[in-house]
Amino acid sequence: MTVAGQVALVTGAGGGIGRSLAVGLASAGAHVGLLGRTRSTLEGTLRECAAAKGGAKAVAVPVDVTVADDVRAAVRTVERDLGPIDLLVNNAGRIDPTEVPLWEADAGDWWDVVETNVRGPMLLSRAVLPGMVQRGRGRIINVNSGFGLRGTATYSAYSVSKAALARLTDCLAQSLDGQPVAVFDLSPGLVRTAMTTTMPMWADAGDDDWTSPAVVVDAVLTLASGSADALSGRFLHAARDNLDDLVARAGAILESDARTLRLRPYGDDDPLA
Repeated sequence: MTVAGQVALVTGAGGGIGRSLAVGLASAGAHVGLLGRTRSTLEGTLRECAAAKGGAKAVAVPVDVTVADDVRAAVRTVERDLGPIDLLVNNAGRIDPTEVPLWEADAGDWWDVVETNVRGPMLLSRAVLPGMVQRGRGRIINVNSGFGLRGTATYSAYSVSKAALARLTDCLAQSLDGQPVAVFDLSPGLVRTAMTTTMPMWADAGDDDWTSPAVVVDAVLTLASGSADALSGRFLHAARDNLDDLVARAGAILESDARTLRLRPYGDDDPLA
């Protein structure tokens, strides 16, 4: 398959990784629906998509991805203006505003992170999946993080939410088993954005620690093309993985139940093994 002519929906498209993905998809010829909270930043992305050489159309729809009715209305607007959605990129996300342990965190701020990072992708997936299943095609990419695979003392809301997102991807992949619709977790690595540059833990990061947005765009284009559908339900890393190599190993990955959240038994005699 080719990305050209596909209709992609990107959340958090007003800046950072979301803007890079939207412009990259438009440059590859995909028509792009841009979702985000702020109209002014979305319009900036819209202008960049319009200037892309892929000949794609784009539409910007301000929306809070945690509000169910607004999400459904936004999806209807994108489908009205661009057509049925072939690719959903759940990129919108938030992180804990301060590096403190859970008991010192503001409870409202903590839950806002979880709502954006989990409820948002859930609502968007609910809105687009019926059409994808009916048409017999579609892909969902959940932008995840290594924080979801390991605990952290100071970014507990983000870590919990990304672990939950990985489980959501797992559940969706199992629900879609036998359907020509794929869903992936994709960690972009450490990309220099307004969010990451304000995190004290990355204050001393060197140039070699940062991932180029172009690397993430390339990974999304590969997943959107359908060439990695055998890895549906799996956790992938844009900066560290060679997707072609993983596809070649897909049989072994699926057989060993690798690249997804699982409890590790302590031995063969573990009752939970």
